[in-house]
Amino acid sequence: MAATPVTLIDVAKAAGVSPITVSRALNEPQLVRPATLARVQEAVKRTGYVKNMLAGGLASSRSKLVALVLPTISTQTFADMVQGATDRLTAAGYQLLLGIVGYETWREEILVETILSRRPDGVILTGALHTDSTRQRLLQIGTPVVEAWDLTQHPIDMAIGFSHEEVGHACARHLLQQGYRHFGMLTANDPRAGQRTQGFQVALAKQGVNVIASHVVQAPGALPLGRKGAVQLLDTHPELDAIFCSSDTLAHGALIEAQSRGLRVPQDLAIMGFGDLNFAEYTNPPLSTVKVDGARIGALAAQALLDRLAGGENDAPAERVLNTGFELIQRGST
Repeated sequence: MAATPVTLIDVAKAAGVSPITVSRALNEPQLVRPATLARVQEAVKRTGYVKNMLAGGLASSRSKLVALVLPTISTQTFADMVQGATDRLTAAGYQLLLGIVGYETWREEILVETILSRRPDGVILTGALHTDSTRQRLLQIGTPVVEAWDLTQHPIDMAIGFSHEEVGHACARHLLQQGYRHFGMLTANDPRAGQRTQGFQVALAKQGVNVIASHVVQAPGALPLGRKGAVQLLDTHPELDAIFCSSDTLAHGALIEAQSRGLRVPQDLAIMGFGDLNFAEYTNPPLSTVKVDGARIGALAAQALLDRLAGGENDAPAERVLNTGFELIQRGST
């Protein structure tokens, strides 16, 4: 048989205080005397009371939920973004609702519709590529939105991230300056990796250099795929002297394959990654890469939503598009 739910009034009776005091202790504990707060907390434990967030949300028109939609949490950079957003939101009394959609916009469309039915106070999306339906739905509903991890001049609401094309440009310039001329690309089949490789090719073409060969693997791109991809590139084009990879994980796989062939890195073959993952500086040789601060992007996205919510739904943010930049890090692999 189902037990009768414990109510706020039951807690008040158990603590010997008024229901309004219990409500204040649960929602604004900083306003309650420590001794009274301790009595309420003890009564909550004793009665097994569970706070009804829905009821509170209906009363205040706030759910205290922020949704974050990611392609994956299997990579460190996205995990850092989750942590950065969570820390900032938790400090402000909000909770993060996490959704994983892979790299397909139709999955994002389905999930966003489900998320909106929960009435989140804000939504953080990864990237700026969405279906027309997703974009229109978010514009109609008016919930504050941050498109993170990318830049666009026409955001749904706000955009916080960096230019993946510029990452490609910077990597191409670096490798050209190091004297490399015979390029291969090893990339995952996700949109942002595609933007980086496109930027890489454009920068090379401006200098009269073309990419000789490319190999595409399933996103997000695991280490074994990086090694297998390097096998394909080096077997068919042994003249390659540099491989641009869309992630450090793929670059690590390419590095292992190069060394298994007796190739000296970087003398015979340069390898460039992306992400500055926690192992990148500890490979042999250390990987040259591009550092992006995922935790900062997550924290800035969360703060942008909090600022909007604190200022009112019609308040425009100071900056609708914020470029967080990136840092190219040269190490031993180039």
